[in-house]
Amino acid sequence: MNATYFRIEMTRLGRDVTALFFVGILPAVLYVIFGAVQSYGEIELAHGNVAMTVMIAMAAYGAVTATTSLGGMAAVERMQGWGRQLGLTPMTDTGFVAVKASVALVVSLVPVTLIYVLGAVTGASGDPAAWVLSAAVIVVGAVTFALFGLAVGQIFRSEASVSAASGLLVVLAFLGNVFFPLSGIMLQIATFTPLYGYVALARRPVTDGVPLQTGMGDPGPAEPLWVPVVNLVVWTIVFAALAVWNVRRGRARQ
Repeated sequence: MNATYFRIEMTRLGRDVTALFFVGILPAVLYVIFGAVQSYGEIELAHGNVAMTVMIAMAAYGAVTATTSLGGMAAVERMQGWGRQLGLTPMTDTGFVAVKASVALVVSLVPVTLIYVLGAVTGASGDPAAWVLSAAVIVVGAVTFALFGLAVGQIFRSEASVSAASGLLVVLAFLGNVFFPLSGIMLQIATFTPLYGYVALARRPVTDGVPLQTGMGDPGPAEPLWVPVVNLVVWTIVFAALAVWNVRRGRARQ
């Protein structure tokens, strides 16, 4: 990996105050509103409380917002001539991808660290293993959405694609059981959406797969582990295939 290019990318991102706001501050505010100050946040679950599941969901949302934006910008940069500039350097395509993936992983740590620290001091509680495992799933799984941003960036071929991808994430978060618990037919639909498996896996160390709900009735049996795993794997393959297909289509046009 090219350390110089990595440093340049991190410096550039550090100057983008607007991006950092949506990546870290906004999800943190959402956690406070929907988790920290709500009385239901104290309800105990298998290995933590409801506030912790809200914290996990908001950290995951911040992480995928970051990686989606980075993936989208990487696609736009290459299509607008930055790829030709890099072609004049010793850096290979593999090296370029390695730098972007590394930057995505580092940036995804921003909302996770901020929101987890905030959660720890505002009532989110859980087993030590639940804290560690959920954070690991969020950071590693967020890379999937760098592929999502890359695919969308190549489809729209403009800087507006990054905004489009981020806006689409909001819709997917509502449909994916991220912002508030779904039930019935909406929950069944949610299991097929991209964010569902990712967030369900991150919450699993706290919930043991038992579905969240707003009422006090029987939540039903625990969800089998294969459901969120298959969801995340399938969508990773779909996003990767779209990204590769669009790269090849772009080369064919040149």
